[in-house]
Amino acid sequence: MSPSSSSIRRSTAPPPAALKAPGAKPAVQALTEEHRVETLRFLASRPVHTVVMAGFIRDNGMASPLNRGDFYGCRDEEGRLVGVALIGHATLVETDSDEALAAFARAARECPRTHVMMGERDRIERFWEHYAEDGRSPRLICRELLMEQRWPIRVREEVPNLRLATPADLDQVMAVQAQMAFDESGVNPLESDPEGFRLRCLRRIDQCRVWVWTEEGRLIFKADIISETPEVKYVEGVWVAPDQRGRGYGLRCLSQLSRELLAGSSAVTLLVNEKARGAVSFYRRAGYKLRSQYDTIFLHTGR
Repeated sequence: MSPSSSSIRRSTAPPPAALKAPGAKPAVQALTEEHRVETLRFLASRPVHTVVMAGFIRDNGMASPLNRGDFYGCRDEEGRLVGVALIGHATLVETDSDEALAAFARAARECPRTHVMMGERDRIERFWEHYAEDGRSPRLICRELLMEQRWPIRVREEVPNLRLATPADLDQVMAVQAQMAFDESGVNPLESDPEGFRLRCLRRIDQCRVWVWTEEGRLIFKADIISETPEVKYVEGVWVAPDQRGRGYGLRCLSQLSRELLAGSSAVTLLVNEKARGAVSFYRRAGYKLRSQYDTIFLHTGR
């Protein structure tokens, strides 16, 4: 889930007043640092599904160019928060209210930077119906499975050289991550946003969120922790060198990494394309269980 603009650019979203439809309930409100505690409390009710948004807030604050978007909330007539959305390069929505979904969809239509939308299948389908009322069409829809790992975990042979990446690993990590992004979305971030992509990869390494296994300077295994909260770690970019697959290396590395991550949280989650049957089988063998069905919708660029 990696939520093409540079990650350093300041937000250019419309002001809150421009996002309100006359008479619409609930209304969309830009969320700022003063709403941080309230927003995190709202997201905490479903931590597995909101780990990306909550992790961004914990890492970057409510308003930061590093979020590559802006946080908005919807309130009911009593002023209670009934929905939270991150609208920008990656658009994520958390709400049970169809009215809030419609309001967030109107806000997303006003954002020129929207590249991808993702969420649980039933919610994102309803969100898309509102978003595409003016006839817009998706460029690509990926059906994905949210899989989850909790204790207990099968203990496999240890990989002594599995470690946190350093800046010296950056070029290999970037090359692999860019190829994975291209395979999934058809967009290569090394071509569309090379500077921003490099900064994001380096920052993740500096945050101690990238794990690698190298032998004689060659990358064998890689995995990224995209977002984390005290309850959940969200993993992405799990990769094994093609000529090293089928030897059990991936299972050993993922088992060891999952044990490491679960020492400080309740669950580890990841998304996998449901058409990638080999990958789905791999995660099941690693002990991951299906939690929910997701859709990732990629938009046409330059719209």
